[in-house]
Amino acid sequence: MLFKSLEFKNAYGQKVKIIEIPVLEEENAYRFMIQLRLEAFIAKVYRSRTNRSVYSFREHLKKVLKWPVYEQIFKETVLKHNA
Repeated sequence: MLFKSLEFKNAYGQKVKIIEIPVLEEENAYRFMIQLRLEAFIAKVYRSRTNRSVYSFREHLKKVLKWPVYEQIFKETVLKHNA
């Protein structure tokens, strides 16, 4: 799975970075849900006054999604014979 990151300044001028944003295919059923949750998370981080400079979107999703949905999004493909 591919991940991207996003870097911006929040409302208080602090540099903030959001990491581990999953890149999903166009036909993926969870793409729209992830996009909406990312927009809401960015808005929350933008208004936040905390001193944290790095946020993990994957950790945020782990907290807010049901576990079966989280596993479907971040499922790891197991390679045969350690290839």
